[in-house]
Amino acid sequence: MGWSNGLTAPAQLPHHPVVLEEQERRAADLQLRIADWITAFAGSMNFVYLHIALFAVWMLFFESKPWPTLTLVVSLEAIFLSTFVMIGQNRQAAFQQAKADHDFTEQELELKTNTELTREIHRLTTELHRRLIDHGARQGK
Repeated sequence: MGWSNGLTAPAQLPHHPVVLEEQERRAADLQLRIADWITAFAGSMNFVYLHIALFAVWMLFFESKPWPTLTLVVSLEAIFLSTFVMIGQNRQAAFQQAKADHDFTEQELELKTNTELTREIHRLTTELHRRLIDHGARQGK
């Protein structure tokens, strides 16, 4: 996709395998997709603008001070929204743990591979050194 100023968009970086697994898992579950949508909407400015408009209309046209029904509705909404925040925090914590577990496994494998390579380099260096010493000793005789 080209941009109007002649620049091209940066290449898409590959995602972490745990991110891809989590995206697939969430896409497959209707409840998780709904929770994601509600959380995304509740965290947007559209949510704020909608509430400003609804509260203004309610206070001006539907109920007079002290707005008891509006207070009840807002309190119930706060309960549900706080629940969605906690669901999001739990989901994020589980995702971070899965990513940390994956990264730990990958790092352990890399450490093992590097250790094996270092040992092999040491063995080859020792063998090369021994052959050079032996070759030099034979030529010196």
